Amino acid sequence: MLTLEDLVIAQGNFTLHADLAVPGAARVAILGPSGGGKSTLLGAIAGFMAPANGRILWQGQDIRHLPPSERPVSILFQDNNLFPHLTAAQNIGLGLRADLRLSASDQEKVRRALERTGLQGLGNRRPAQLSGGQQSRVALARMLLQNKPLMLLDEPFSALGPALRNEMLALLKDLAKETGATVLLVTHDPAEARLFAPLAIPVADGHVHPPADTVALLANPPSMLAAYLGRPGGM
Repeated sequence: MLTLEDLVIAQGNFTLHADLAVPGAARVAILGPSGGGKSTLLGAIAGFMAPANGRILWQGQDIRHLPPSERPVSILFQDNNLFPHLTAAQNIGLGLRADLRLSASDQEKVRRALERTGLQGLGNRRPAQLSGGQQSRVALARMLLQNKPLMLLDEPFSALGPALRNEMLALLKDLAKETGATVLLVTHDPAEARLFAPLAIPVADGHVHPPADTVALLANPPSMLAAYLGRPGGM
């Protein structure tokens, strides 16, 4: 379980407050207007910014003082963070070792990750030789090899067309089920949230609200989320 306990994140004149719990193995969409604090929230959980107050608990352990590399967290940003001079296999291998000194066992794990994400035969290609969807698959394969129980994704598929985006969401859902990871996905698309996440967390006006049923939340949104969605709110 991920617990944010009286958490306060301050950035200049902006302050974000969170006090909530996310159950283990949950798939959660993080919804809200631009500038509302969605990326800030992921950054704090991943360890890229220090909270001004409160605690970040994973399975009851406070992880605030752990460096990002030691947290039970993998994170994927919008640009996929692929190194252009490395092959797809090497980019994936970074999920195992930053120096890419991979053992035979490690190389077999990379091969299986390529296969699992539909990238068979493409391991020797560099990112520029791959389509946008294939690049997203490389980034997901690297997350898979990191084998962290908490996966954070910040609009990773926003540059893809609707059909390919749905394909990537289906793959992410399958990987989450296989690994039992808890997944927090930032998205601007209510349809994407419905498709992927049984739970949703609204973020707006400096507040991170507790998880709620995604379908119910979107059918009867609170006023701060209704304004973002462009329709009347019922809560």
